[in-house]
Amino acid sequence: MTQTDIDRLLDGQKHMHGLAQAFYRDPGVYARDIEHIYLNAWLYAGHQSEIPQPGDWFLYELERESVIIVRDNEGAINALVNVCRHRGSRVCLQSKGRSKRLACRYHGWVYDLDGALIAARQMEEGFDLSKHGLKRIHCELLQGMIFINFSSEPASFEPIQDQLGSCLAPYHLDTAKVAHRQDYPMQANWKLAVENYTECYHCTPAHPEYSRGHSLAHPDMESGEAYQALLAAAPACGLGDREINRIYLDAEGFGADYAYEHYPLIRGHVTGSEDGKPVAPLLGDIADYFGGCTDFQVGPVTFALAYCDHVVIYAFRPLGPDTSTCDITWLVCGDAVEGEDYDKERLTWLWDVTTHADKRIIENNAAGVNSRYYTPGPYSKMEDYTWKFIDWYLSAIRGVAG
Repeated sequence: MTQTDIDRLLDGQKHMHGLAQAFYRDPGVYARDIEHIYLNAWLYAGHQSEIPQPGDWFLYELERESVIIVRDNEGAINALVNVCRHRGSRVCLQSKGRSKRLACRYHGWVYDLDGALIAARQMEEGFDLSKHGLKRIHCELLQGMIFINFSSEPASFEPIQDQLGSCLAPYHLDTAKVAHRQDYPMQANWKLAVENYTECYHCTPAHPEYSRGHSLAHPDMESGEAYQALLAAAPACGLGDREINRIYLDAEGFGADYAYEHYPLIRGHVTGSEDGKPVAPLLGDIADYFGGCTDFQVGPVTFALAYCDHVVIYAFRPLGPDTSTCDITWLVCGDAVEGEDYDKERLTWLWDVTTHADKRIIENNAAGVNSRYYTPGPYSKMEDYTWKFIDWYLSAIRGVAG
């Protein structure tokens, strides 16, 4: 599909309607998605507790790109492109590891943990090691969460650190640890997965486990007295009552979205679990359960739910035009001991069962979208957040989103 064809599709998009089939299937559209969105946005790569010691590293994979997320000898975290500067071989071949040096096994070039080339055997006299270090991409921390950006000139991460960081400070996520991390691959275009996450219109019919404890599934319970009581209770429990909404077309720079908002839990639930009861020690400075949970977002495709005792991070990543994955991270208090302070099965139950259900409905959605009879339908009032994403997406691939 040519740019002219894509522009014609964009011009034909109806307000508050789903996307045309080609947006989910066409290889040309998919290529623009990668170039215009994923290679320019802030993306969640992992948590610093996954690489606690110098030399610890893991890989972040996106399409044809591979990035080494590594802690160096000074304790800094670097994002190094996993491409040897000799003839381009991958340097790190496993998904994670620990190394004093990063050595390419093809011809033996050796790099320090900051990416500097420190040995290149049998090169010509005068060869300048300093000009052949591993390439770096931008890497920033938000309360221990690692975000990367492939752009040479990404939108500033400072507003996210300043504004969202202050809201998240009571959770002490910088001293939290990963209790579990899991990928959920799907036979569906990445946009179908993000669209599904950004609306709760489907929650009541598709997620009874989630719906019995979370007010977002019940718009009549989400506002009013319960919501005002929640905001009043939050400061006493160590959380603020502030809300932020700088997402998509309202973001302060392309791909630098951030949002933070409380909403009530219902029917006696105090956290996200099978029975609504605590599953881990309280996080950070949080003194008690305040009757709600908190949604926050960083960048266009990373979302999280912060409960008082754990945090669940959702990051969506394309694997191909019709395949994608959802990477979920569960964070708990850094000194919590598995088997004593929390049970991993209880901790992960709700969002594991919910994501398996999402996988089924997203793949069913993809199968229907692929039908020759598919035509985009209108959105409901409960899908306004989804439209914000779609409206931004259309501007992004047209090249006009700021």
